[in-house]
Amino acid sequence: MAKRLFDILASALGLLLLSPLLLFVALWIKWDSPGPVMFRQERVGRFGRPFRIHKFRSMRVDAPALGPQITIGEDPRITASGRFIRRSKLDELPQLWDVLRGAMSLVGPRPEVPRYVALYPPALREIVLSVRPGITDPASLAFRNESELLAASADPERTYVEEILPAKLALMVDYVESASLGGDLRWVWRTVAAVWWRSARR
Repeated sequence: MAKRLFDILASALGLLLLSPLLLFVALWIKWDSPGPVMFRQERVGRFGRPFRIHKFRSMRVDAPALGPQITIGEDPRITASGRFIRRSKLDELPQLWDVLRGAMSLVGPRPEVPRYVALYPPALREIVLSVRPGITDPASLAFRNESELLAASADPERTYVEEILPAKLALMVDYVESASLGGDLRWVWRTVAAVWWRSARR
């Protein structure tokens, strides 16, 4: 109950305070490349229910036809504005709406597409999907350089499925089994600090 109340208050306040920034990013995307401002994709949510996640579009509209669902290094499908908003994580801000409407939480296991969730071992799937997915979590922070790791692989898809996904799952399970409101506040702070540090270095 306290977690959901925190999510509602924080996401509503975030949407209100960040509305000028959200508008600016939307206009930049519209000016930069043809296509919709928002990218919507089916992800698997709490109890295995599918939902549509919202992100600012950072790729060409024909990106799904040009490559895999994972992003690999300096992916040529990424637009000029997309490179910046992905690096600064501004593309994730529309998910505050997903938090407000109850499909997501500020902190929780990152929601995956159905094809990867199908690869979760049943016992771990039950644990991970027992809570709302989040905008950030320990696995997101641990693998914030995921696209660079995949770019160094001869077979990115196989590396993701056989190496990165199992490691992420272990961190997700650890989070779910020890989650608390105080812990969520720490993960939010660590996420903000990590994004700021990464942006400041570039």
